[in-house]
Amino acid sequence: MNKRLIVYILGWVLIVEGIAMQVCTITSVIYRENEGLYFLITGAVSAGLGVLAVKVRKPKNMVLYQKAGFCATALSWIVLSLVGAMPFFLSREIPNYVDALFETVSGFTTTGATILVEVEQLSHGMLMWRSLMNWLGGMGVIVFLLALIPKLGGQQNIYLMRAESPGPIVGKAVPKMRDYAALLYGIYFGLTLTEFLLLFFGGMDVFDAINTSFATAGTGGFGVRNANIAAYDTYYFQTVIAVFMMLFGINFSFYILLIGKKFGQAFRMTELWVYLGLIVFCTVVMGFNIMSLYPTAYDAFHQSFFYTSSIITTTGFGIGDVNHWPMLSRALILFITFTGAMAGSTGGGFKISRIILLVKEARKEFFLLVHPRNVRAVVMDGKKVDHNTMRSTTVYLVVYILVFIVSFTLVSIEGRGFVTCFTSIAATLNNTGPGLGAVGPVGNYAMFTPLSKFVLIFDMLAGRLELFPVILLFIPAAWKKS
Repeated sequence: MNKRLIVYILGWVLIVEGIAMQVCTITSVIYRENEGLYFLITGAVSAGLGVLAVKVRKPKNMVLYQKAGFCATALSWIVLSLVGAMPFFLSREIPNYVDALFETVSGFTTTGATILVEVEQLSHGMLMWRSLMNWLGGMGVIVFLLALIPKLGGQQNIYLMRAESPGPIVGKAVPKMRDYAALLYGIYFGLTLTEFLLLFFGGMDVFDAINTSFATAGTGGFGVRNANIAAYDTYYFQTVIAVFMMLFGINFSFYILLIGKKFGQAFRMTELWVYLGLIVFCTVVMGFNIMSLYPTAYDAFHQSFFYTSSIITTTGFGIGDVNHWPMLSRALILFITFTGAMAGSTGGGFKISRIILLVKEARKEFFLLVHPRNVRAVVMDGKKVDHNTMRSTTVYLVVYILVFIVSFTLVSIEGRGFVTCFTSIAATLNNTGPGLGAVGPVGNYAMFTPLSKFVLIFDMLAGRLELFPVILLFIPAAWKKS
């Protein structure tokens, strides 16, 4: 394992995080808050340690293979979170470090689960840090490094991107990994800026517009108001946010194909139509199901579209309490919590592409039972799916179920009730944030014990990094020379 290169990557992660914190330092200065000092100090120490890691014993071999790439990515996210929690803890705005770490991991993994009861009591700098974590975690810090550092942008280091990019397949839309990473961030920034402009010129305060755009882009769901998006009580703001949540849940390869004018290939994506179909289906069914709870049909369908977009993209924004909705609507919310968004998007969840592949594989097996002498392959978007992709998808399902069962068992020790325990695991492992019961859109995770919070922290990291990179850290053989 190329441990020296892993340290080198961790160094760059610390540098990027240290620089990013200065955005919050500037925010604190603008609003004349003393909390900027904690960002300044933590950021300086982080960047200083990063420079030491980068400059001391610089690696000669700049290639990472799969095992080392996965470990480097998982360690990067852990280091990001451990350091990122310090401003919350040092400022005493979140006086318990476990709670500060929970909030930070939730931010970077774009989960949006919070332990805070009164969000508006935080300083502007801390609120900006929460939203900025959502934005950085949405596309991924490693993807940013691949675009930034020339020596890391080689095609050999695709394992870094595979470890961080959600979904079973990472498309090679452009020949050079560095160009691909830069293009991804260009689209990401462009969509974020567009949403900000629509919110700002629609009348939203500039601070709220920036933070809301960051949280929407990363599909993270951290709000700056106690009432979350319900604080912006206009259809315009809520509709803009809902539409952009949906857009950020689309595979970014789709946008790259559109930019390259490959419209036929872009609109042949099976996953795109299943994703959009699910949104339409859930919006219509839930809209009719909750119609009696709202004054007009428009209100009901507005609510159903917002929540469908919020949950399927695992953003977790809320405009009300869904615990009082009928069972059918809550069941659909739970279902799309698991499906998640498209692979290659900023959304979490199991991913629609995996579900499509598993359904196709099941259909193939039933076909072979009826016609045992036939030969049939799984085809998606007009291309034959190779055996390795199908194998990894099946293994992912097995590991996903095992992690869910173990996590649910550990959290159930507290006896919080089935709905709360089950949906808390579903919401953190799928990076959705709010669940149902005590952890619903108007609830939080503050009541859990430290043991349960560590379980949920693990689930958030494992869910964001697609399980394998995080679990690999705990396998002793992974650290032996091969």
